[in-house]
Parts: sequence; C-alpha cells; structure tokens
Amino acid sequence: MEALIPVINKLQDVFNTVGADIIQLPQIAVVGTQSSGKSSVLESLVGRDLLPRGTGVVTRRPLILQLVHVDPGDAQKSDDGRGEEWGKFLHTKNQIFTDFDEIRQEIENETERVSGNNKGISDEPIHLKIFSPHVVNLTLVDLPGITKVPVGDQPKDIEIQIRDLILKHISNPNCIILAVTAANTDMATSEALKVAREVDPDGRRTLAVVTKLDLMDAGTDAMDVLMGRVIPVKLGIIGVVNRSQLDINNKKSVADSIRDEHAFLQKKYPSLATRNGTKYLARTLNRLLMHHIRDCLPELKTRINVLAAQYQSLLNSYGEPVEDQSATLLQLITKFATEYCNTIEGTAKYIETAELCGGARICYIFHETFGRTLESVDPLGGLSTIDILTAIRNATGPRPSLFVPEVSFELLVKKQVKRLEEPSLRCVELVHEEMQRIIQHCSNYSTQELQRFPKLHEAIVEVVTSLLRKRLPITNEMVHNLVAIELAYINTKHPDFADACGVMNNNIEEQRRNRMRELPASVPRDKSVGKGPAVVPGEPPVAGADMAPAVGPQPEQDGTGNWRGMLKKGEDAPSSGPGSPLKGAVNLLDVVTNPVPVARKLSSREQRDCEVIERLIKSYFLIVRKNIQDSVPKAVMHFLVNHVKDSLQSELVGQLYKSGLLNDLLTESEDMAQRRKEAADMLQALQKASQVIAEIRETHLW
Repeated sequence: MEALIPVINKLQDVFNTVGADIIQLPQIAVVGTQSSGKSSVLESLVGRDLLPRGTGVVTRRPLILQLVHVDPGDAQKSDDGRGEEWGKFLHTKNQIFTDFDEIRQEIENETERVSGNNKGISDEPIHLKIFSPHVVNLTLVDLPGITKVPVGDQPKDIEIQIRDLILKHISNPNCIILAVTAANTDMATSEALKVAREVDPDGRRTLAVVTKLDLMDAGTDAMDVLMGRVIPVKLGIIGVVNRSQLDINNKKSVADSIRDEHAFLQKKYPSLATRNGTKYLARTLNRLLMHHIRDCLPELKTRINVLAAQYQSLLNSYGEPVEDQSATLLQLITKFATEYCNTIEGTAKYIETAELCGGARICYIFHETFGRTLESVDPLGGLSTIDILTAIRNATGPRPSLFVPEVSFELLVKKQVKRLEEPSLRCVELVHEEMQRIIQHCSNYSTQELQRFPKLHEAIVEVVTSLLRKRLPITNEMVHNLVAIELAYINTKHPDFADACGVMNNNIEEQRRNRMRELPASVPRDKSVGKGPAVVPGEPPVAGADMAPAVGPQPEQDGTGNWRGMLKKGEDAPSSGPGSPLKGAVNLLDVVTNPVPVARKLSSREQRDCEVIERLIKSYFLIVRKNIQDSVPKAVMHFLVNHVKDSLQSELVGQLYKSGLLNDLLTESEDMAQRRKEAADMLQALQKASQVIAEIRETHLW
C-alpha cells in the first residue's frame, strides 16, 4: 500500500514531461482563507521553511508539491553534490536545489514571471518535488487563499478569480480536500468548509484542519470543534499549532516547533494529543491518499487506455513524414476522388447524421424541393378569363369564328409552360451547390490527410470547383432546351391529352343537353318557328347548323347577344338617304378602345369558349409538367453529377500530378510537425503510465 503514492508520483512525472493535465491524478488540495495558516501546515509536513511569506496574497499560483520519502542511506553526499534533502522544479529541468532559501526565492521569481508583481493570480501551476528521509509520500496542492477585498493593484474580481481557481482543482473527484480553518475564528463561518461542501456535499473526501490552537481567547478551547460537535466532518478534524511570526523571525526550526506543539497538546488537550498534531496529520494524509489512490486506480487505468487509443488514432491521422512524393500525391488524389464519389453514392466511410449530405441531398432536391415546387405551379396562374377571351378574339382576326381557334390554345399554353423553366434552372443550381459542399465534407471527415498539406488541399478544391463551374452552363443549356423542346411542338395528339379532350367533350355535350332540358315549354326543343335551327336565348347558333334566315318573326336580342340579334336591329333601323344623318349611331371609337369591357357579363358562348381553353391548358400543362419533372433530374445527373464523378480523378491527375508541383503541393503546414511530435509524446507518456499501472497489478499492490 505504501508504494502506491510513489506510483502516482511516477504518473505525475510522466504527464509533467508532456505538460499535460488530461489525467486527473489523486492528490490533496489545501484550501483556506488568507492567513489561515495553510503555508505553515505545508512547511510542517515538509519539515523545512520553503514557502514565501508576507502580508496579503502570497500564494498567487497553484504549487503542486510532491513529497518523496528517500531511504536514510540516500542522505549521504552523492556525486552530484546534493545533501540529505533536496528539491527539483519542473521548469528548471534537472537543476537540483539543496538550499531551501533558494527554493523559496525560485518560487517567488517564477510566480512573478507569470503572474506579475501586482498581486495578480494565475492558474498555471508550479511543480516542486522534495526528496527527504523525514517526509511521508504525499502529493499536495497549495492554492491561493480565499479573499474578499482586492488589495493594491489586484483586479476588482480577485475574489471570483481565486474562487474559480480553487473550484477547478477541488472539483476533481480524485482530489482530497484539506480545509484549513484558524481556531480563533468561528468554525460555522469557515469559508474553506463552505467551498468544500459545494463540490463534496457528502464530505467523503474532505478533511478539516484547525490551526493556531495556541491563539484562542483565554478561557476557551477547541474541544468541541476537534470532537466534531460543532461541524462534523467524515474524514475527521485535526488540530495543529503553527509557528508564530516571532518564531519565524527568530529562525525557529520546524522540528523545534513540532516538539513544542506536542508539549502544548499534552498540556491543553491530553485526551486528544495522540489524534492531533502535525505528525498525526502527515500519517493521516498518507493513509487517506493511499486508500484514495487504490479506489481511483481502476477508473484511472480505463481512462489512460481510452486516451492512448485516441492519441494513436490522432497520430495515425497526421501520417508519417513523406518519403515517396509521387506515390503519396497519387494516393491522396485517388483517395479524395474515391471518397467524393462514395459520398454521392451513399457508400462513404463517414456517414453524416446531423443533416442530409451528398447523394441523399441531391435525391431530396430532385423529389422534394424540385417536385414540390413544380406541383405548386398553378396551370392557370397569371391568366384571367379576360386574358383568355382576348387571346381567342385576337386569334380570329377580322373574321368572326364558329369554333374556338387552336392558335389561341397554343399561344396560352406556351406561356404557361415557359413558367417551368425557372424552377428547373433553380434545381440545377441547388445540385451544383451541394456538389460544392461535398468537397468540404470530404476534406473535413473523409480525407484528414489533406489537412497535412494545405496547398494540395487548396489545389484539389480549385480543380473540382473549376470542373463544376465548367459543367454548370452545359447543364443549364440542356435544361433550357428541355423546356424549349416542349414549347417547340404542342402535341395535341398526345394519348393523355386526347383522352382528356374526349372526356371534356363528353362533359360539354352533357351540359348542352341539360340546358336544352331546362328550356321553357313554349320553345320547341327540336326545331324553332320555321325551318331554321333552334336558337337558345342568349346563345349563338349551334356550330354546323343551317344558317339560313328564319321565316317568321324572331325574338329580338339585346346588345350582348349574338350576331343575329344585331343584324335584326340593323334591319329595323330606318334607312337614310344620301346626306341624311343616321339615327341611333354607334360611337365606334368607344368600341375600338374597349373591345372587351371588363365589367360586362360574358355571353354563354364566351364562357363556354373560355372554359374549353382553360381545361385544355390545364390538361396539357400537367402532361408537360410531368415530362419536365422526369427529364430535368435525368439531365442533371447525366450532364453534371455523373460527368463529374467519371472525370474527377482524371481531371485531378492531369492538373496536379506533375513533377514540378510535387514539392510545393506536399509541403506540410507549419504546425503539423509540432502537432505530430506532441501527439507522439503524449502517446508515449500514456503508454508509460499504462506500464506503471501494470506493474502495480504484478506486485499485488492493487
């Protein structure tokens, strides 16, 4: 069990060599208010004066103090000139300090070097190792004292800075908290215990130390506090007696102070003397740390193994230094092209889980984005009834027509089909953008080796971007042609369109029969008065019927009726001779200016003609939309996606695989060599730590 602490010291040394704090090793953190006697407790444990002293905040950087017990045989003079006790700092490498005054001065110098001389603090620790036959194996962390009010040039938030620094260390679940409180203060107001309870509410890793037992008011003692009657602490409460400032000024040794402490405890607290004092504190800390290390080692071993695997993977991603440049370049180009194509096909090694990527997003663009956009296009959008009627009348020219002119249908349907071009071109743009995103995806996840060579990465991105840029206008032109093809020939013999027309004609015929049934009984259904065809009031004659003038009186039509009514009105008008003015003359200027008044009610024939055109447009538009929805994705895949996939590697090789570019393209980034070295050092440290823990199992210490 005793050998467990040196094992932790070995682990600490291993990780100190790489300057890493990724493993939370078991240790003891000393927490207390300013001038509560923390430094005196540490010096008592070491047995020597080695810590800076003064007023205000003296400890301004964490001091990780490793006490290493050496056999008395090592106390003799050795070849390197060290005495029976010596110290070593991590930042001074292998320099050995035998004068503890020099150690104190080095601590002050190193503190000012990082924290400055204005009483500011820093979270960068100072590592000090003390070798002595008079110490027990311990790892202690001396933290800045808790303060409330900034002094001198200290920042205004010095209290928050110190508190955060303390919490950073004691939040480590492998850390034992040594909460130091002066005996001449109220235990219930102990800031050290308050902070400790924030991270250790159960008190399983908190040990309380009561200092300055000899400075309590006359007539009072710390019996209740030391017995745990005021505030119970699970790991116990230990009282100690510190050296006074006068003792320090008079150069009173720590050994003499410990003897005086023992005498004081025997006199003042005889029943508790064996369970208090500096020596008992050292033994207790040693025992607690050993048990704590034993409990932490299984989790520590797992953590080290996990980190070793992670750093091995990281080191592999950095790759080995380049020896054969040609082979390396060709390998990286091939790997990038393969990963790019695999991302499109959905067979990439790294599958994105946060969002759609590659071929999946292209599929989504085709069938969701593009498909829904086309479906949202109204076949009759932008066309009003007046627009349709105007197109019909314009298509007839100066002669009135008996049938709906086909020219008007073609004119209007082409206008509607043209609206499909914009979403089709937008589909091409979205796919092009996604293929650009695939480049970044491959760079980040699939081919991490490219991060080693930033110039090669930039060159590959430029070549692929140039290839995509070259294919974009070609694909746009093809999509434009697909729409132009549909506009070039309106195929009214299309099977789907013919079927729709047949159904529509049947519906129109059925509506005509229904209107015939609704005629008044006084009007014959099969024939009108005389030999002429039956005329439905308000409607023009049926196309193809005999247009001979009817015999007998005809019903008079209003101005919105058919041409027969207008002709009848003209016959009833009085004739005019030469030079005589016409009665009831029509203002032709008004008719020409507003040939189809918007406000007037359409005749039945006009309504029927508009309905016919609308149905024809809708039927044919749906056919064309279906064709576009099917052909545009195929064109994009052929002219853009598949072409880039097939020609990517040859394009990269042709542009980059040149002897004159090898040195430039395969130049590593400036920090890559440094990162590779750091990763290799950390991996080596983790492997050494794993070996140290393995030795523990072999020696049955665990």
